[in-house]
Parts: sequence; structure tokens; C-alpha cells
Amino acid sequence: MAKSKDYGHVKLPEESGAKAYAACIDAHIHVDLYAEEERNELLEQAFAEGVEAVVAVSMHLASAKVNRELAREYAGRVYPAYGFHPEQPMPEEEEMDELIGWIRSCAAAGELFAIGEVGLPYYSRLEAEQAGEGAFDEKPYVELLERFAELAAELDLPIVLHAVYEDAAKACDILEKYGVRRAHFHWFKGDDAVISRMAASGYMVSVTPDVAYEEEIRQLVAQYPIELLMVETDGPWPFEGPYEGRQTKPAMAADAAKHIASIKQQPPHAVAEALLANTRRFYGLQQ
Repeated sequence: MAKSKDYGHVKLPEESGAKAYAACIDAHIHVDLYAEEERNELLEQAFAEGVEAVVAVSMHLASAKVNRELAREYAGRVYPAYGFHPEQPMPEEEEMDELIGWIRSCAAAGELFAIGEVGLPYYSRLEAEQAGEGAFDEKPYVELLERFAELAAELDLPIVLHAVYEDAAKACDILEKYGVRRAHFHWFKGDDAVISRMAASGYMVSVTPDVAYEEEIRQLVAQYPIELLMVETDGPWPFEGPYEGRQTKPAMAADAAKHIASIKQQPPHAVAEALLANTRRFYGLQQ
């Protein structure tokens, strides 16, 4: 048995193997951002360790095409999401038209997918302001999010959102404007007012392994209804605390579930099963 270190909230094994994890779905991961030669091993190891499926979100059209091929290779285990990540320069209109058209063609073919990752550029805007670059023009990003929200409503698809702090309220306005039914805010941070608004609307929130050491995320978990929570890794994003120096892998989402159980003061197995059921239900995944 691996030795453990105490990181304050929950003891975690130094080395994680198949027996270290419960069944889970990684509800948000950038599989295409791992090196091409690593992707298959990453996924196969994850499935061997109890990961039932992963939601592979996209950065742009080229990213979406990679995720589509992975979904075909791992049918039922890689669930793709197609969109344009907001923390990058705005694309040309022709590029966006091509992406939207491509997404429509996937829907017409009867493929199973979500819209995402889409949202608003909170961190880019903050960096520009801190660098003294003047007013950040958010309008094109808002308009782009509206296009994706309208598309999600039209096609009745889940939408995966990058929208934190004050941007979350703007995103909620857009979701309500277009009547989007299924919204997933990944790695969310925000104030009590927007947390209450999102919960009342039935929007899902996914939690990363940083719940092990970030008090802000722990407080969010304490407030948010268990039936609206999922777990994710946002891999290959690296984590700190007990994960320092380790490659982010899908099975780490199960660690997030253990911390949620501790915060909610509920049995770990029951919480893991609830989070798994939440994700299956939201994304329409078969058991």
C-alpha cells in the first residue's frame, strides 16, 4: 500500500494506481492539448483506472476535428464538445462561420456532442487591464457567446462555459435570452448572488482537484447542491498542493469527488455515485 501525506483536508496516496480511484467521468478535459503520442495511452490508462468517460472540449475548429476523431475511436467513452475558447484572440468572421457550419454538419449527421468550450475572456481582460493596455473590447466575445448560445438552444445541446466571477452573470443573461436548457460552468468561481442564480436555474458546475487546497472552491462546493455538481480535471492544466509536479490525468477527477464528499460530510462512495449519475444525466451518456 502506498504511503500517504496529509495535506490538511484529505489524505491522498503519493502514487495513484487503479485501486486508488472510484468510477468517475472527467467532465472537462482538453485531450487534444496533450502530445499526440500521449493521447491514446492517457485515455486507455484512464479507462483502466475506473474513468467511465471523458468530455473532450475544444479550443477551435482544428481542435474540434481532433476530438471528433478521438470520439470515433473511443465511441461511448470520449464525448466531444465543439466551440471556441474565449481566452485567445478573436477569430476572423470567416473562421467562425466555418466552425459554426461544421458544427451544424455534425448535428445533421446525428452525432452526439456538446457546444464548448465557449464563454467570456475574464483572464485576458484582467491581464490587459493590469498591463495598462487600455479598455478591453469585450463586445466581440459577447456576440460570439450569443451565437453559440443560440446554436445550443436551436440544436438542444449542452453548452460548456468558461465564465467566472462577474462574467458568470453576463453568461446567465445570455443563456436566459436564448432559452438554453443545459448549461455547464466549468471550474467556476463567483459571488453568492450568481451562485444562487445558477443553482436556481439548474446549471451544472464542475470541480477540479484544486478543491484539495483552494478555499474559494471548497466554499463553492459547500454551497452548491450536490445534484448539480460534477468533477473534472481541465487537463493538461497542472495542479498544486498534493498534485505538485504530477501530470494531470483524468482519474484525478475521482480525487475531487473525495474532497466533495468530505466537504459535504457524506459517504465518499455515495457522493462518487451521485456525481457520476449527474454527469451521465446531463450529457445523456449511457452507462
